[in-house]
Amino acid sequence: MITYVEFAARTDAVRAQIAAACARAGRPADSVELLAVTKTHPVDAAVYAARYGLHGVGENRVQEAAAKRPVGPAGLRWELIGHLQSNKARLAVEFFDRIQSADSPKLLGLLDRAAGEQGKKRAVLLQINAGNDPAKFGAEPADASRLLEAALACAHLQVDGLMTIAPLSDDPDVATRTFVNLRTIRDDLAARFNTPLKELSMGMSGDLEAAILAGSTQVRVGTALFGARSAPPPAA
Repeated sequence: MITYVEFAARTDAVRAQIAAACARAGRPADSVELLAVTKTHPVDAAVYAARYGLHGVGENRVQEAAAKRPVGPAGLRWELIGHLQSNKARLAVEFFDRIQSADSPKLLGLLDRAAGEQGKKRAVLLQINAGNDPAKFGAEPADASRLLEAALACAHLQVDGLMTIAPLSDDPDVATRTFVNLRTIRDDLAARFNTPLKELSMGMSGDLEAAILAGSTQVRVGTALFGARSAPPPAA
């Protein structure tokens, strides 16, 4: 694990990247949130994020967050950014403040039921496979309208917006097309359903500038902040 001083320097550098991209896009720098991705790092990574003043952290696995959050800093928002299996929906509602990987009506129903039973209103993002990548999770763009309709019918869910992950490619235009596609989908859905869908979670270390130029409101960054990750823990 790197030191806090190194983390702070890395975070300063990433925030400078974000500010420069926002300037290019004609947007204020505070219009894009930096979500620190702490997956496979010890709980100290979340402590660093809170100490620096970041508001949230992202985790890929429910079990990992369930172990970290109870011993982590208070007041930090925890977001699930990895694929969520149906049998983990109840735990996800318990340990995450927002679930970014809601990608099917069935999963939305399970999250809604769990949130209701726990007396919560849980925030979600709808994950859309905006890059049409068979290797990525997320609803197909053609199914986005049906997914949003299902989400809005869930009394215990709050739909904040959309999320996507760009395909792995050496061609930077692939990421740009993906992000522009998600923004277009969001704009269409927001108009048709008369709902704001303010959050566009898209962009990571290697493509955050393209994401911000396309309208991202949150970039998810891990390695650039914390260095190389440890081996993932065994599945529970």
